[in-house]
Amino acid sequence: MTTLRLSSQPRPLGKSDILVSPIAWGMWRLAGDDAAVRARIDAALAAGITLFDTADIYGADQPAGFGSAETLFGRALAEAPALRDTMVIATKSGIRPGIPYDSSASSLAAALDDSLARMRIDRVDLYQIHRRDLLTHPQEVAAALDRMVDAGKVRAIGVSNHSPAEVDTLQAFLGRPIVSIQPEFSPLHAAPLFDGTLDQAMRHDLAVLAWSPLGGGRLADGSHPAAQALAAHGAHFGVDAATTALAWAMAHPARIIPIVGSQTPARILASADAYKVEWTRAAWYDVLQAGMAERLP
Repeated sequence: MTTLRLSSQPRPLGKSDILVSPIAWGMWRLAGDDAAVRARIDAALAAGITLFDTADIYGADQPAGFGSAETLFGRALAEAPALRDTMVIATKSGIRPGIPYDSSASSLAAALDDSLARMRIDRVDLYQIHRRDLLTHPQEVAAALDRMVDAGKVRAIGVSNHSPAEVDTLQAFLGRPIVSIQPEFSPLHAAPLFDGTLDQAMRHDLAVLAWSPLGGGRLADGSHPAAQALAAHGAHFGVDAATTALAWAMAHPARIIPIVGSQTPARILASADAYKVEWTRAAWYDVLQAGMAERLP
């Protein structure tokens, strides 16, 4: 019986020369004092994580407000400048409170400059359109993104929460390849397996950064049948359901990079145990079917 094993080796971020870890750490819930932020960063680095994902909207639901996650991250980088050389930094823009989306050229240009200022860096490695702005033509978005790269402010371009058709349309106007997509993906949100998202990624060598790989935490609390299936499988390798859920996503041939959202250093460190987990096809499909609450035909 075929056994699927995971590798901890860095890999290219899509069609770029940027090497990233097979697991990322995300900052959508980043808050707290400087010491707490630094502890999380150190835990991620200790787990072998080099890809750090944030967005200008992260923190908008916190007292500190819009941009606060980038600001906190930037303070940590300013206090320890050597950290920057150990990281691939990804951020996103396009979601604007009360609008809700704005990817016009002027808005994107200002958003990038603001993000760079908050993080106290002069270039971001991966810049992503967070969600599609239906009122901006993709040609305008593409031109703005190309200018960012040409100006040396961005190394590579990605998108988040875009359908395959939206990715293709934006790519048609870009002067360089889109290197990554960022869909929601877990056993509880398996749509990318069937709607063409992961097929497109494999066809065009797009890195897949999966957000909410724990199904909003439901795969960690043990109540869902998929969480129980993950816990039972992970027990064979000495890891818990949450860590096994990361491994489940990583086993797909699209080489999915799950984004760990935990803000607890111990949990961030535990993500490295995902590499211990091996899969048979039967075990992997058992988790999928438990998540979907139906049997595959």
